[in-house]
Amino acid sequence: MKSILLLLVCATALTEVGCARVNKIVNKTAGATAMLLPTRDSEVRGTMKFQQRADVVFITGTVTGLTPGPHGLHIHEKGDCTAPDGSSAGPHFNPHGSPHGAPTDAGHHGGDLGNIVANEEGTADFTLESRDITLGTEPHSIIGRAVIVHADPDDLKSQPAGQAGQGSRAVSSARIPEASRVACD
Repeated sequence: MKSILLLLVCATALTEVGCARVNKIVNKTAGATAMLLPTRDSEVRGTMKFQQRADVVFITGTVTGLTPGPHGLHIHEKGDCTAPDGSSAGPHFNPHGSPHGAPTDAGHHGGDLGNIVANEEGTADFTLESRDITLGTEPHSIIGRAVIVHADPDDLKSQPAGQAGQGSRAVSSARIPEASRVACD
């Protein structure tokens, strides 16, 4: 078992809330786990697991406390979730300077993971794959970066970030201000 710097996971819903504390992620043989904790004014929590096999990173997770429906999921540039609104995580991870887009688009941010969908109880269980990130030390590595779940859906096209986090809506029976990021590890 090897502790790797900081892989921070922030969950954002709808408006910017913030990232709570910074913890270490354990990286075991091309795998990492992140525990999502609520940010300011949020009840969102979850767990995400990352496993690398050859050139694919498999991502599984469960996030609770969301409003029903889609929520943007992105890896962000900085592994810093200390700001109450999560803004310290910076913009989307984008090692090639590509435009924002869907994970299936030829050119998109490396951190564009699309949307996860919460059921009527506010839980999103998901499995994703990415060939745009790694768990190694190379430029595509997400180790030391933040993962954000946004309050709003990602429209997968608007620049610079897909409209996720625009506006304001109820999240876990509370109104969260504009550009929410609702949980962080």
